[in-house]
Amino acid sequence: MKLKILIADDEEITLKHLSYALENDGYEIASVMNGLDALKKIEGEEFDILIADIKMPGIDGITLLSEVKNKYPDMDVIIITGFGSIESAVNAMSKGATDYITKPFNLDELGLKIKKIEEKKRLEKENVALKISLNPPFPLSEKKTVGGFSFIAKSKVMKRVIDIITGIQNSDCNVLITGESGTGKGLVAKLIHYTSDRKGMPFLALNCAIFTEDLLASELFGHEKGAFTGAVAAKQGLLEIADNGTLFLDEIAEMTTALQAKLLKVIEDKEFMRVGGTRSLSVDVRFIAASNQNLSTLIADSRFREDLYYRLNVMDIYIPPLRERKEDIVPLSKFFLEKHAKKATKKITGFSREAMEILMSYGFPGNVRELENIIERAVILEKTSLVTPESLPQTIRLFQIETIDPNRLKTIDELNKDYAEKILEYVDNNKSKAAELLGISRTSLWRILKK
Repeated sequence: MKLKILIADDEEITLKHLSYALENDGYEIASVMNGLDALKKIEGEEFDILIADIKMPGIDGITLLSEVKNKYPDMDVIIITGFGSIESAVNAMSKGATDYITKPFNLDELGLKIKKIEEKKRLEKENVALKISLNPPFPLSEKKTVGGFSFIAKSKVMKRVIDIITGIQNSDCNVLITGESGTGKGLVAKLIHYTSDRKGMPFLALNCAIFTEDLLASELFGHEKGAFTGAVAAKQGLLEIADNGTLFLDEIAEMTTALQAKLLKVIEDKEFMRVGGTRSLSVDVRFIAASNQNLSTLIADSRFREDLYYRLNVMDIYIPPLRERKEDIVPLSKFFLEKHAKKATKKITGFSREAMEILMSYGFPGNVRELENIIERAVILEKTSLVTPESLPQTIRLFQIETIDPNRLKTIDELNKDYAEKILEYVDNNKSKAAELLGISRTSLWRILKK
């Protein structure tokens, strides 16, 4: 994305000369001839850099600098000062100027200063993204490699998912991922990003279910200073930080319809305003959304916007639950065992036949996330070189014994409900603890019990 630069100088020839040179260098340039017009311009548009002459009618460069840094602290300012006015330059730097140049200035020198700022902004964005992004996909054991990243796909249904990801490698389309909680929708989203042309840019994830509407808006769009109580400084939202990269919106169905309308506008117009802001900001973001709910049903109930659904659902990927892809249980178990045994510095090399039989016969209402929790627990408790049934949760062993009943075959939903009820009984009806043990959210637990 091109840097936007605003030049403020009361000398018309300097203004034209600078504008022409910087436009030829590939920057987006706007220019004004005084400080008041500069402030008005900044209030209506987003700029990365302000280049301002220290001497201008009305508002001088130092006053303009102070106003800008107070309202827009992320904007870099280069002050133009006269030859020999080093004292003015030092004063400007103490008030927040990024750099200065003296008249008559050298365009190559100015170009280097702008490049330095450009590199700083790029690194800042990468550092912020690094702090809040999910880690790139990790290599797995029994795997299929896609674009340098690996993913367990021993079952036919998961190999089909890999084929879809491979097929959209050169596409920039938005993607909707559906499936139960814990099936691996987040990992699929990361694979899509890291095998695309955007792989060198930020991948950020936002769980829409854990925020109130106002907090979600602030996280997504950012906010200006004073936008609401507690907004003591301006804050970039994930849309800004993910510019040129990918934003993964997990549990998109939990977003209110009012926020859905705002998100739709971003997708259609590629611009938005921060909460409490008046300036439109341009972004180029690829959207990947995920849901464990039936969005068609929500659309029929007017709880999800149909137009947003079609904007996101350019490509749809369904992740089957673990009970429908039993072939993946063994390689997944091996991977999680290796991962957690290494973390615990234990030499556990595999599973006993009885332990693996229990895992293979289990329904996994919490899917892959629950399987990892079970293996991690087993590693902690196991005292031999193999995972044995005694290291597996008692509820799983009870599940295997009690549900093998030739006189009454149960549906998967019934089995999942039975197991969830046993877990609840085991934890004295503590729903939060039961959901944690199952590796699912309280909402997902509620849905299982409701069925």
